[in-house]
Amino acid sequence: MFPSTALLSFAYLAVVYGQQAGTNTAETHPPLTWQKCTSANSCTSQSSSVVLDSNWRWTHAVGTYTNCYTGNTWNATVCKDGASCAANCALDGADYQGTYGITSSGNALTLKFVTNGQQKNIGSRVYLMAPGSQTNYQTFNMLNQEFTFDVDVSQLPCGLNGALYFSQMDADGGMARFPTNKAGAKYGTGYCDSQCPRDIKFIDGQANVAGWTPSSSDPNAGTGNTGMCYNAPQSPTILLQIWEANSISTAYTPHPCTVTSSTSCTGSSCSAPNSTAGVCDQAGCDFNSYRLGVTNFYGPGQTVNTNSKFTVVTQFVTSNNSTSGTLSAIRRLYVQNGKVIQNSMTNIAGVTATNEIDTNFCNQQKTAFGDSNTFSQKGGLAGVGSAFQKGMVLVLSIWDDHAAEMLWLDSTYPPSKTGPGAVRGTCAVTSGNPQDVENQSPNAQVIFSNIKVGPIGSTYSA
Repeated sequence: MFPSTALLSFAYLAVVYGQQAGTNTAETHPPLTWQKCTSANSCTSQSSSVVLDSNWRWTHAVGTYTNCYTGNTWNATVCKDGASCAANCALDGADYQGTYGITSSGNALTLKFVTNGQQKNIGSRVYLMAPGSQTNYQTFNMLNQEFTFDVDVSQLPCGLNGALYFSQMDADGGMARFPTNKAGAKYGTGYCDSQCPRDIKFIDGQANVAGWTPSSSDPNAGTGNTGMCYNAPQSPTILLQIWEANSISTAYTPHPCTVTSSTSCTGSSCSAPNSTAGVCDQAGCDFNSYRLGVTNFYGPGQTVNTNSKFTVVTQFVTSNNSTSGTLSAIRRLYVQNGKVIQNSMTNIAGVTATNEIDTNFCNQQKTAFGDSNTFSQKGGLAGVGSAFQKGMVLVLSIWDDHAAEMLWLDSTYPPSKTGPGAVRGTCAVTSGNPQDVENQSPNAQVIFSNIKVGPIGSTYSA
């Protein structure tokens, strides 16, 4: 729900839309295999890789070792304005393991939280590349399909989030639409999401220098005048959080947006959760078992036991059971120790008992929790489904939260709220302070593995 503002943590950071590609460090993507299925027990392996988001990369003046961005401020000499900064600066290749704590082995990807290399790095965000490609992201249309993966969250405590989600991004990272972008998907450019993050450094081919204000809580982040909601013309955009979780709580959440041609936002159009002013539904329609009244379903020793690895299956059901139909429901189930576990049923007054996200659930949930129904106002499930056909990029990340301390996932949020929907997990309202989390849980990590995509019913078995 709030994945963007807390993701900036390495000392040399930049998101790029009009930036050069550096050559000081070779860019070598960690390999990662996944499977494309056509029917049960009929899957073929895809040889892909992952690429680090440009947010985390060292950004320097072209042909030199001079930083364009240090800590949470711009280099005023090289970045006098947005256009000159984009022309003057390059982002460089990454030492995935040594600097960022990112490793892969076969079909498994490990993302470590704190890595102490030459500089201290916090968290990471990576994208799945197309098989055999170094320059294009893999894109997915999930209508009438299911997405399955294994995950180990046993080492993710309160205040952390090991997330897997889809974002509507250009497959080439924006190179075709912004010709001054010479880095592209090879260097992890082009990120956008429904939170309309204003901490993105380069937007629409220019640096986000105007109005840049360093963060008061994050020594490596800040915000500019412009936010980035969306990056795909002629279609509603979406952010689909398939998986946001630690060992205590989990939620899956679709977020529709209404824009069809603009790529940036300013002022009220960037919006805030539960606001009707912005172009995106930042709150989304979330399914969190604990928040929905079932407190013993997910967690250490619970029905889905987070002390060990398990499989997560998400199904995208359409009105006519075809890839051309309207998205009508998003279903969730789990597999652990050879047993299929159906998602928990809701147990909230005013919400008809269900274990899936559909339009009726979203409408009733918003009323029961006293939340604005921005999900419906921004297009609802139909809007989410219509955007799928443009193709979605797979994002995997680990992060802590400088904006809301992850309380929206695993604690009470807002902290003063009472009544239905306030409590989302057992974590204390004081548990998510990023400085505390980074100091107390530096060895935290998440492991994603065994990704499979195919028609409903084809990617898992008991």
